[in-house]
Amino acid sequence: MLRSDAVKTGPEKAPHRSLWKALGLTDEELARPLIGVVSAQSECVPGHAHLGMLAQAVKDGIRMAGATPISFPSIGICDGIAMGHAGMRYSLPSRELIADSCESMALAHGLDALVFIPNCDKIVPGMVMAAARLNLPAIVVSGGPMMAGSLRGKRLDLSSVFEAVGAHKAGMLDDRGLGEIETAACPGCGSCAGMFTANSMNCLCEALGMALPGNGTIPAVDAARIRLAKAAGKRIVHMLAEGLTPDQLITADAVHNALALDMALGCSTNSVLHLAAIAHEAGVDFDLDMINQVSAQVPNLCRLAPAGPHHVQDLYAAGGVQAVLNELMGRGLLREQAQTCSGKTIGEQAMQALCLDRDVIRAFDQPYSPTGGLMALRGNLAPDGAVVKRSAVAEEMLAHRGPARVFDSEDEAIEAIYAGRIVPGDVVVIRYEGPRGGPGMREMLAPTSAIAGMGLDKQVALITDGRFSGATRGAAIGHVSPEAASGGPIALVQEGDMIAIDIPAGGLSLLVDGAELERRRAAWQAPAPRVDKGYLARYARMVSSASRGAVVE
Repeated sequence: MLRSDAVKTGPEKAPHRSLWKALGLTDEELARPLIGVVSAQSECVPGHAHLGMLAQAVKDGIRMAGATPISFPSIGICDGIAMGHAGMRYSLPSRELIADSCESMALAHGLDALVFIPNCDKIVPGMVMAAARLNLPAIVVSGGPMMAGSLRGKRLDLSSVFEAVGAHKAGMLDDRGLGEIETAACPGCGSCAGMFTANSMNCLCEALGMALPGNGTIPAVDAARIRLAKAAGKRIVHMLAEGLTPDQLITADAVHNALALDMALGCSTNSVLHLAAIAHEAGVDFDLDMINQVSAQVPNLCRLAPAGPHHVQDLYAAGGVQAVLNELMGRGLLREQAQTCSGKTIGEQAMQALCLDRDVIRAFDQPYSPTGGLMALRGNLAPDGAVVKRSAVAEEMLAHRGPARVFDSEDEAIEAIYAGRIVPGDVVVIRYEGPRGGPGMREMLAPTSAIAGMGLDKQVALITDGRFSGATRGAAIGHVSPEAASGGPIALVQEGDMIAIDIPAGGLSLLVDGAELERRRAAWQAPAPRVDKGYLARYARMVSSASRGAVVE
C-alpha cells in the first residue's frame, strides 16, 4: 500500500481525485506512486536560477521509471545578498522554515517519496533535515557549483569581491578596479565557486548517502548535471520499491563519513552547525569533540578557495568527492559498509573512483596537513566549544595572543575595521550575534574579508558567537558557546583583555583571573531582545546553542 492511497484511492477519495484531476492528472497517473519534487528555484538566488530546468529533468526521470512527479517550491535566501545587513539574521533561521514547510507539504498531500533540489547554504541542510524527519524515501540532487570568474588570467569568486571592498577601503584599489572584480567574479548560475557552505554541504550529501556521486562537484552549467537529475528521478522510484529510507542512510556511520570528508576537503565551519542539526533530526549522537577526534586521524587533502587556489570545478575534473573518499579507504577512516541512496555502499562507490589531478587532491601520505580542515576549540572563553577552519588560517596565526577589541554587533566592528582602528596583533571580538542574541547568528564575511583585503589576515584574529561564511579565511573563530546573550563568558570580555588562541592544541582562553570574571558576571545583565515580533522573535525564544546545531526545540 502506498502512502498516497490516502489521498487518491477508494470511493471516499473521489473529492481528492477531483482536485488532482483539476491539476491535469489522469487516472493512469493517479494509479502510480506520487513523488514530491521540491525545488528552491527563484530569481533571488543565482545558485537557484536554473533549478527549474533540473526539476524538469528529475520529473522526466520519475516518469521514465513509472511514477508521477508532483512539484512544489521551497524558499531560499542568498547569503551573499543578505550579507552585512539585517537580512542576514534570516539566513540560518530559514533552515528551520524550509524543513518545516517540506514536512508540511509532503504529509498534507500524502506523497510517497521526495526528491529535493536545493543548492545554497541553508536550503541543503533544511531539506536533508526534512528528509530525516519524514523518513520517506528521499534523494538530494543539487544545482551544482558556479564556475570561477576570471580577470586578467586570475581566478575570482565571490570572496574576491568581499576582499576587494577591504582593499578599496584601505586605498589599495580604485573604483574602476573594484568594478572590474565585481563584474567578473560571478559569471553565471550555480552555488559560489569555492568550498564555501553550499558546496560543502552538497559534497557532504554524497558522504551521508543522500545524493548520487557527482552531486557536490558537477558544474551547474555542465550537461552532466541534467543527466544526474534524471538519474535521481529514476532512482527515487526504485528506492520507494526497495523501502530504502533516510533512517537507513543517515546513520552514525554516515555522519562519521561526512565528518571524514569534511576534514579531507576543508569544508566551511557552517558544516558543523548543519551536520549537528541533521544528526539531531536523524536521532544520531553528535558533539563538537567528534570533530577533533576525526580531524586527528584524517589529513587535509584539498585546499580549495578560500584556503587555496583551486575551485570546485577543479575538484570535479580531479575525480570529485568519490576520488577523495577513495584516498581514505582501507585505512579505517571510512565506514565503508554505510549504505547510500544509489543502492551501493559508500565503499563500493568510492572504489570505482580515480584521482586525476594530484595538485587538487593530494595523496593520503602527502597531505596539505596531517590533520583535518576544521578544529573545535575549548577554554574559559568557550566552555561549550567554538569552531575554526584551520585549513584557511595562516601558519603564523595558528597560535596568537593579543588584546581584545570588543564590539557588541557586527556593524560596530565593520565600522572600526573600515576606519582603520584595528591594528596588527588585535583580537576582534564580536558578540551578541549568536542564534539567540543576533537573533539568527549572522555570518561575518564582511569583517573577515575587510581584514583580509587590508592585508591584516596574518596579524589579526576575529572571535564571535556568530558564524562565518565558507568564503572566510584567516584566524576566524566562530560559534563561541555559550553565546553572549545566554550569559556566556564572551559577554564578560572587556576592551584590552588579553586572549590566547592555540589552534593546534584546541585552546581558546581569556587571560583574566577567575575572581575578576565572577565580579563581572555578577554585574552582567542580559540585553533587551533586538527583535520583539515576527518569526525572528519566535526563533530567538526557541533556538538552542550553536554547539547543538542551533536547532529549534
